[in-house]
Amino acid sequence: MALKVAIVGLPNVGKSTLFNALTQTAAAQAANYPFCTIEPNVGEVAVPEPRLEALAKIAGSKEIIPARITFVDVAGLVRGASQGEGLGNQFLANIRDCDAIALVVRCFEDDDVTHVEGRVDPLGDIDIIATELMLADLDSLERRLPALEKRAKGGDKDAVQALRLAKVAQVELAAGRPARAAAIAEDDAKAWRMLQLLTAKPALYVANVDEASAATGNELSQRVAERAAAEAAKAVAISARIESEIAVLDAGERAEFLEALGLHEAGLDRLIHEAYALLGLQTFFTAGPKESRAWTVPVGASAPEAAGVIHSDFEKRFIRAETIAFDDYVRLNGEAGARVNGRLRAEGRDYVVRDGDVMNFLHGA
Repeated sequence: MALKVAIVGLPNVGKSTLFNALTQTAAAQAANYPFCTIEPNVGEVAVPEPRLEALAKIAGSKEIIPARITFVDVAGLVRGASQGEGLGNQFLANIRDCDAIALVVRCFEDDDVTHVEGRVDPLGDIDIIATELMLADLDSLERRLPALEKRAKGGDKDAVQALRLAKVAQVELAAGRPARAAAIAEDDAKAWRMLQLLTAKPALYVANVDEASAATGNELSQRVAERAAAEAAKAVAISARIESEIAVLDAGERAEFLEALGLHEAGLDRLIHEAYALLGLQTFFTAGPKESRAWTVPVGASAPEAAGVIHSDFEKRFIRAETIAFDDYVRLNGEAGARVNGRLRAEGRDYVVRDGDVMNFLHGA
């Protein structure tokens, strides 16, 4: 499944530096002036998955194919973006089709890097961005309500549902809360997504700290973490500058560099994992001589739904799934050992996929 995360923030907070590190390219121009990123930059990033190496070794796979996530580096937002200030309209349009927002805030002091607001205050940055997104959502709803009301009066059931949900969102936004604060029933989830509200998207706070604070964070990043906790959200502290250095190293050099910094894993790996978790996703695997591959499905997905990620016909013609837990696959040295020891299970249409399942789907012609 295609996953897109928008990298959002005020100008000069390290968004493009972070994007460059994520994609291991210099595609995004990281310059010290507002609006240096004029067009959105898009890059696909492999989701770090060490289990794939073990599967490939046991299965004798010729190729390893990780799951991927797309990051979009969009132009910096400024106060008044919802009214078209700066590159506001473009900014808002670029994040509307993304699945989640990685909100980057500056948590470092540096006189050589200007701040568009003339101060370093990550919570203030969060407030500006949250306000602009909420105002944009309110404006969008107000423009759509008349048409929804007309259709609802005409008996359009979809319009009735959309109108009800739009009013739920209005209540939250008018109270200064993002739309994602609303409690939405599962039956309304699809219609809720169709409203395409910016503040309904899951958000991850990314505290961009100085190099010295890469391992432990600092006082500013702690404030961001506390803000996230109060909102039942997630936060991660990384140094974009250090990550850009790590990104160009080979595996051995990277491990040594991380150890010297007192880090167990790269900050970008933590960011990608947190984004994955934020979207409620998990991984299942397929493994064989040709390839070992990671696939992405939502937590709670059924076996047919997982089969459909590989090919839509597999879901339509699903018969059963041969399933082995990752730990059993490794412990018993692959499919043959798991089968002999009774750890390969035949699962039907109602089976709920678990993270790490190694699966083979049987389907009709």
